[in-house]
Amino acid sequence: MFKLIRLSVSTALSLVAIQFCFTSASVSYAQSNSSNVDQASVMKKTERPAVSVEPRGAIEKNTTVITDPLVRVLISKGVLNEDEGRSISASGTPSEERDRLATLLRDKGLLSAGEYEAVRMIPPTEYTTLASASGGAGSAKAETASKTQTPAPVPTVIAAVAPVRLLSIDPPKREGLIPDIKLGSGARLKLYGFFKTSIIHDSSSPQGNDFPLPLLAADTGPRSSPEFHLKARAFRFGANFEWLDAAPKTVITGKIEFDFEGNFTRVNNRNISSIRSSQPSIRLAWARIDRRLSENVTGFALFGQDWTPFVSSTLPNTIENTNFGGIGYGAAYERAPQARFGLNYKAGGSRAFSLQPEFALVFPAFGDLPTNVADQLGFGERQGADSQRPAFEGRLVAQWQLDKAPGVAPAQLIVSFEHARRTAIVTAAGVPAAFRSAFPSGVEVSSDSNGYSAEFQLPTRFVTAVGKYYSGSDLRFFLAGQLLSNFNDTAGLTSTATASSIDGASTVVFGLRDGVPTVAPQRPVRGQGGFIQLGFPLSRIFDVDPKGRNAGWTAYLYYGYDQATARDARRFGARGSRSDLFSGNLQYKFNSLVTFGYEQGLYRTRATDRFGALPLFRGIPSFTTHNIRSEFAAIFSF
Repeated sequence: MFKLIRLSVSTALSLVAIQFCFTSASVSYAQSNSSNVDQASVMKKTERPAVSVEPRGAIEKNTTVITDPLVRVLISKGVLNEDEGRSISASGTPSEERDRLATLLRDKGLLSAGEYEAVRMIPPTEYTTLASASGGAGSAKAETASKTQTPAPVPTVIAAVAPVRLLSIDPPKREGLIPDIKLGSGARLKLYGFFKTSIIHDSSSPQGNDFPLPLLAADTGPRSSPEFHLKARAFRFGANFEWLDAAPKTVITGKIEFDFEGNFTRVNNRNISSIRSSQPSIRLAWARIDRRLSENVTGFALFGQDWTPFVSSTLPNTIENTNFGGIGYGAAYERAPQARFGLNYKAGGSRAFSLQPEFALVFPAFGDLPTNVADQLGFGERQGADSQRPAFEGRLVAQWQLDKAPGVAPAQLIVSFEHARRTAIVTAAGVPAAFRSAFPSGVEVSSDSNGYSAEFQLPTRFVTAVGKYYSGSDLRFFLAGQLLSNFNDTAGLTSTATASSIDGASTVVFGLRDGVPTVAPQRPVRGQGGFIQLGFPLSRIFDVDPKGRNAGWTAYLYYGYDQATARDARRFGARGSRSDLFSGNLQYKFNSLVTFGYEQGLYRTRATDRFGALPLFRGIPSFTTHNIRSEFAAIFSF
């Protein structure tokens, strides 16, 4: 006990001694600073022009003391030299010294014009130190903010409904990013994200997912397989970047974004609790270079993973955003690694017309899954890569101001296309024995994916219409065509035998055509679909006070459909060939950070054939199945 008391007393005395030393040093520093300032003031008043044997800089070098700790740190890091440091501390108030430092850093190219003005507005750090001694750093920051920050503008009108993916075809402005973080490399970061908690009930969810998929994939059991979910893994986090380039006409930006919609863990310390241990996965990661070519023309190049130019330009505003209105229900979209290039032409005029053509080389993905999970974990998929050429995608965007009322986003029309090829490989060892003499080295069989789309985003002050139509072949990767890919065309073949592709994702059929050994060609499943959504700014329509709590009410109505050509779906062996979705949601924006929403949807899937061997639903042969889905969500944005 005595040792404990002695240790406590010793510690207390040590802290008192340390505080005394710091206080003494602060007083000495303040007195030294005060005498230097006074001396400089007297010299300034009494000095008369005279011939000197030493240059003026040499006198200052010998007499001026560098008192600002920040200046000393910059000298130690090589940012400033001794003469520059003394010129800053030569005379004047601390605020004037800070302004001289800011000017010098600006002249060295370390501060932009905007940063220079912002730095000059910040009070000296010594005031922060005094405030910290009395009330803590938090109170100092609050006092500084109240003196230097202007209040946020009070809204005078409620904004119209803006599209979810209003394409940024206007080139980014240099230093247009207001950063949250500045890195030593010069990169500027702006963080963003949201997390959402959803309470969900499905009247039929036979796959067991917490998001809807086309039905009829399997029987549901004695009931329709209803499910309840409370989902908290819809957490998304990202950052926008800007790197300042020496060339004034060049802007370099970037983005990285991920969420926790990934797979669940399966390790000993999480096996029992795997339902709350989903893992993060990358969504977006790209860098973009914009270069102003003339007064009205800008060129750009983007490298990384981004939304694909084909079919991904429009998305509905839904509470369920794991699949944005339903995978296989008309809201086709995708993200993929790409190198994209484009031009932006600003024609101007009263409607601010702009035109942007784009072309991209994209990783040729088809969504064909390897049977070996280890292979999928290792390389994702390989049949697109085995075609040894990229996918080609292009997009043309036209933008103009449809409604000139305040708070209305510009309108956009978009057309796009895509072309890609996949190749399934069968090795020599995999060829059926009856055909090895005809194919001693193995075989390759390929098929193509082709698609086009037309999309629109038309905001007005009373209603915003967003929609798309798409058509093509083998649209599985774009979450369309009822998720069907390709089939073996065995018409006219006899004595058939099958073999697995090298990745196990496809079955290749061998046979005889007129007695000649051959491989059945693989044909893509054709499909089409689209959606339309109407968004209503209820608070604006009913002329609610923009500053009141009721200023954040919006409502949406949605219809989407997706289908595969019935003939192709039959040859693929699919149970369903068409799905559609009716839904509506009501959202209330409590403030700029918090939103509540409720959504009701009817998901339907129809069988490939109306007659014959119908698929089972509740154990009963059925042509149509449906799922009534209800979801309530609380969304917190930052």
